[in-house]
Amino acid sequence: MDMEDRSHSGKIYVIGIGPGDGLMMTGQAVEALRSCDVVAGYKVYIDLIRDVIAGKEVIESGMRQEIDRCEKSLKLAKDGKIVALVCSGDAGVYGMASPMLEIAEREGFSDVEIIPGVTAALSGAAMLGAPIGHDFCVISLSDLLTPWDLIKKRIRLACEADLCIVLYNPASRNRSEYLKKACEVMLTILPAARPCGYAKNIGRSMSKTGVCALSELGDIDADMTTTVFVGNSRTYISGCRLITPRGYTIK
Repeated sequence: MDMEDRSHSGKIYVIGIGPGDGLMMTGQAVEALRSCDVVAGYKVYIDLIRDVIAGKEVIESGMRQEIDRCEKSLKLAKDGKIVALVCSGDAGVYGMASPMLEIAEREGFSDVEIIPGVTAALSGAAMLGAPIGHDFCVISLSDLLTPWDLIKKRIRLACEADLCIVLYNPASRNRSEYLKKACEVMLTILPAARPCGYAKNIGRSMSKTGVCALSELGDIDADMTTTVFVGNSRTYISGCRLITPRGYTIK
């Protein structure tokens, strides 16, 4: 990535800023932010990087305005600006990379670079120990863009495949029972004692973790800042840590 190439055609960086702690943002992301003219993003995420982008033009907007942010970023880039479109975690994991690339492709604009970030599956796992030490999948419980029946199918198949499962967006004000519903699906396949864990407010103040059995998981105080981990058949709890061995071979 050549940060000094400020061609008249403009450029868009789609940047995953990680969980919020500046120490957990990659050096590549910081460098891209410092090189840009304009930063666009959801206000909550903009607030997390104010110190890095001081003096930059900023475009802030609320939730569910992702497409509008992409379109504004594209217009600015076409006007010759270097634009940073930011999101939490990793830009390619439920982030802004795909909508920005789709819109840019539609408009014939190709100078879009994706800057990776630390997604919650990784940062939350580090807080818990090693819950995804073997094959795992990530499933969002938000049915805003995915039908609930399809989400349930993916949960069932992940359980049948003995994958470690990471659940994003486990609950919100309008979806307070979704984690409990997901647990009901898992309990039709997995044992009630299956080790689980969660990480909350990753990389921010008041962060916390917990471990429990699958039978207890549906009752945790979960919200949109919570990332949930369900172990495979080899996962075990050691104190406050959730550990999944790297393989199935017993030595």
